[in-house]
Amino acid sequence: MSRTRLLDREAGTAMSALSAAAKKGLGDPVLAELVMIRASQLNHCAFCLDMHLQVARGNGESEDRIQLLNAWEETESLYSERERAALALTEAVTVLTDGFVPDDVYERAAKQFDEPGLAHLIALITAINSWNRLMVSRRVAPGGHRP
Repeated sequence: MSRTRLLDREAGTAMSALSAAAKKGLGDPVLAELVMIRASQLNHCAFCLDMHLQVARGNGESEDRIQLLNAWEETESLYSERERAALALTEAVTVLTDGFVPDDVYERAAKQFDEPGLAHLIALITAINSWNRLMVSRRVAPGGHRP
């Protein structure tokens, strides 16, 4: 069985619409790419990492911030508190270590985002995790994304 077909057209359209709506609603393309890169790092999704690294660079993201994203907690001066709260929530939703998102992580994000912004952030985290799982399960190699 071929692993190249990712989704049928209807499901792919729905997933793409969710991703686009979440990014648009978040209103911060730089933050959106940081979130998607971090989730993709955690999920070991080479295709999504390749894609979102290209997009982040195209949006003017610095190499320092990209290269140190994996250690964002130790690099306070590189990321704003809003970004740090979003990254903490990204990790909590992606990993679900305790089977849930810890209250302190959620509250940290809730202090930085209004209710619609937080809803869009969670939708974006959920969408990239779904894309990661699709790409990893199908073993989609990096390099197929064209900006």
